[in-house]
Amino acid sequence: MDRKFILSCESTVDLPYSYVSERDIPVLFYEYTVGDKKYVDDMGRDPDALPNFYAMLDNGALPVTTQVNPQKYLEYFESVTQRGDVLHIAFSSGLSGSVNSAFIAAEMFREQHPDRRLRIIDSTCASSGYGLLVDMAADMRDGGSTLDEVEAWVMSVKDRIQHQFFTTDMKFFRRSGRVSGATATIATILNICPLMRIDLKGSINAYSKTRGRKNAIAETIREMKKHAENGTDYSGKCFISHSNCLASARETRDAIYEAFPNLKDRVTICDIGTIIASHCGPGTVAVYFVGDRRIP
Repeated sequence: MDRKFILSCESTVDLPYSYVSERDIPVLFYEYTVGDKKYVDDMGRDPDALPNFYAMLDNGALPVTTQVNPQKYLEYFESVTQRGDVLHIAFSSGLSGSVNSAFIAAEMFREQHPDRRLRIIDSTCASSGYGLLVDMAADMRDGGSTLDEVEAWVMSVKDRIQHQFFTTDMKFFRRSGRVSGATATIATILNICPLMRIDLKGSINAYSKTRGRKNAIAETIREMKKHAENGTDYSGKCFISHSNCLASARETRDAIYEAFPNLKDRVTICDIGTIIASHCGPGTVAVYFVGDRRIP
């Protein structure tokens, strides 16, 4: 296929590397550290990487993630632009400062290579919601759209990529210091599941809570009905990601099939990668779809 430009992303799209590779989407890989050892956000290239990651969490490890620095971006951009003009869609600035490094590196790159085209977009999306945005951009690219056309489309739609998610496991939130021990203990005893979304800035907003996984799924479906494009007639792409709780992800998928007949057998389930899971821990399920403009 003769593509007009290179579409690029980062490993925090939380899609299988085999899939983005097959779609010819180059990836900049994030890294995390456990103790004094550094690991790459693997995207499923090594089937043992994610199980080993969760085993480390079970053993009390607290992974540390860091921003990607401008030099790493610059080296990456030098590589991918060898093939042509590049549109790079970056991880949400609401969750990481890495995109600022991408903008700095892009300016450095343009000074050195004024004849090459490199565009950067702050997706304000995360995990497989970010992946959904990139995947739809790849559809446009493969349909023959130009870099300018896809860039304009991404800018117009990124605020409408809905992220609805919940967690059934507060232990890691307590361990990582994101909630107090007392709060996590009470939530565990009462079986409370926080309900969260990504806001317009790409940051996490905990907007409600409920008791138990089934109620959390039901509330997620209700929110999807409210915000999905065309309501229950929604027929666009829908991704689910999960952190080591496939059964909950499948239960959520089945509830979507029941509520949204046009999505029957069309929902894609992905693993939450090691970077996002370093912050949410196990037990998180997220649903992504195209809808109305996200809540500020």
